[in-house]
Amino acid sequence: MKFIIRALTLGALLSFSSFAQQVMLDRVAVIVDQGVVLESEIDALVQEVRRNAEANNQQLPSDRALRTQAIERLITKSLQLQMAERMGIRISDPQLEQTIGNIAANQNATMEQLRAQLAADGVAYDDYREQVREEIIMSEVRRANVRRRIYITQQEIDTLIELMEQQGAEQAEYRLGHILIGFPPEPTDEDITAARERADKVIALLESGSDFAKIAIASSSGNEALEGGDMGWLNINAMPTLFAEAVQNKDQDTLVGPIRSGAGFHILKVLDTRGIEKVKVEEVNSRHILVKPSIILSDDKAKKMLEDFKQDVINGDADFAELAKAHSEDPGSALKGGELGWTDPSNYVPAFKEALAKLQPGEYSEPVRSVHGWHLIQLLDRRIDDATEKRKEEKASQLIFNRKFSEETENWLREMRDAAYIEVLDS
Repeated sequence: MKFIIRALTLGALLSFSSFAQQVMLDRVAVIVDQGVVLESEIDALVQEVRRNAEANNQQLPSDRALRTQAIERLITKSLQLQMAERMGIRISDPQLEQTIGNIAANQNATMEQLRAQLAADGVAYDDYREQVREEIIMSEVRRANVRRRIYITQQEIDTLIELMEQQGAEQAEYRLGHILIGFPPEPTDEDITAARERADKVIALLESGSDFAKIAIASSSGNEALEGGDMGWLNINAMPTLFAEAVQNKDQDTLVGPIRSGAGFHILKVLDTRGIEKVKVEEVNSRHILVKPSIILSDDKAKKMLEDFKQDVINGDADFAELAKAHSEDPGSALKGGELGWTDPSNYVPAFKEALAKLQPGEYSEPVRSVHGWHLIQLLDRRIDDATEKRKEEKASQLIFNRKFSEETENWLREMRDAAYIEVLDS
């Protein structure tokens, strides 16, 4: 559907004449439940994929295949952002700027250098900010909706601990390429047969030397299709069980599959492997008070509230634990006086982790803004992880959670996509 704006131009005051000039506005390309995907969004994503492919000397499929994958990515994005709107998830400007600052710091760059690099890549800083905001929002939506679908049994933890002990310190990591040839949620025998035939053709093309990334972008139904199917580095215990059993002990460049799951047929390629060195990890014991800004409590007032708490504690006029019990909005730690227990600091969000890194035992932080709100943090102590049984259990539980979170995220996104009203409009 094309939207036309007509501009009227007036002539002299005594002679009324007009003409219409047609100016093409942005076109709605896809209707997604209560939202839309615009043609400009599709074009922008396609151009981004092209830039990345050019930078990585990567081949791309046909324009039609690339556009189809871009539309699917944007449909999924729209559905998540609509859900975030219904859930009331918001990311404030201070929180956003802090996250971008963390991104720059993790790249060993200043904010000025980050802006300069974005400009050199042809990306407007305001567009980049909104992209980061949307990524944070979608991450929060996934976390809120997928976590409750995950259940971990003690038997699973014990089994993984035993396996980890057998594998020892030389446990490997795999960088996997993934192509999913999907079929409908309730496939017929014909659907399964057709998908298997397509998967076999993909395997034949790959075995004859075709570029994996190009075929993934053109053919895969997986979430990482636009990244050429690259799933990144995965620990054998953190990847989906189906994949772990298939790729374990496989060499670099090995093709694996087709492997059938409830989503379709998976084709994997071991892009690279690397060994894992066992290292000692420093753990921290800390406590915090979390205050979340709201309509009633502004961002500045929440920060000031924690500044006052800190001064009262230092002056001896208040007790940190009692303040946490009375005011902290972290239900998991508030009843324990804000105590978080011994934890690998990398488990915390970047802003919280970085604040802890600057503290000596007993010290208090300034109020720290994270995706969760404002924190007042006290570092209680540090220690070097000695790989106790408790630590092994925590590590096993986290690995299982990561694996299940990845699997359930795929299922949740697919279910949301299947339940949505989607109409792709004619070009």
